[in-house]
Amino acid sequence: MKPVAANLKPTTTRTGPGRSATRVALLLLLLAAPQSGHAGPDAFQQGTNAYALGDYATAATAFAAAAGQIPAAGTLQNLGLAEWQSGRRGRAILAWERSLWVDPFNDAARANLRFARKTAQLEAPELTWYEAASEWLPVNVWSALAAGSFWFAVAMVMLPRIFRWRRTGWHQALAAGGFAIFLLCLPALAGIHTRARIGFVLEKDTPLRLTPTADAQQLSSLPPGVPARWERTHGQYALIQTPYGRGWVERRQFSRICPD
Repeated sequence: MKPVAANLKPTTTRTGPGRSATRVALLLLLLAAPQSGHAGPDAFQQGTNAYALGDYATAATAFAAAAGQIPAAGTLQNLGLAEWQSGRRGRAILAWERSLWVDPFNDAARANLRFARKTAQLEAPELTWYEAASEWLPVNVWSALAAGSFWFAVAMVMLPRIFRWRRTGWHQALAAGGFAIFLLCLPALAGIHTRARIGFVLEKDTPLRLTPTADAQQLSSLPPGVPARWERTHGQYALIQTPYGRGWVERRQFSRICPD
């Protein structure tokens, strides 16, 4: 199997240089699905060692455990490399998409996605303008910027009244600027909410069914890595909208970029 983006070496750190450690906190909810095996602080190193030995399945298990504990961009990027080398293209694409969710400035993960989709002849998810805008900054940065600008603007309005300061033009200018920044953040926050419903088919030849039953009519057969939008679940099935149509797939064969 060809190397992804001509880069076979996994990163040796969980996050890229200069990245804020606070970016990790939000994705502790993102990767809520339990991980098996290799739990503990040594999982990342175990994955790196296994990858160097060519034991990609073991490396993927270890990196998945490390990502479940601390879902950092570098760990998810390495997980994608190990999954790709193990032949699990859908899971590799999902891991790289999650890496970009944590850190949209991760050029290596973005290059890996381009290579993988070109190799597998897959399209990237179609995004609305506000979803595309939400990719400009990490998720938690948008949240912090919106909250900070709103309360800053409120403070500029209320504090002069509370402390009986003489209201000046710069108080009003700062309040207006804070509210403007807050309003500019709202489309990005909406984009984060809707983009969290995007997911990817994990298994090869995943049946897209007409109804959420095992004996339902099969509408199509989906290749791994196909993007889709999750709509709702029913038992062990999920209703998704794909480029091949709308239908039901088994939940184990599909995973959202930001699962519940």
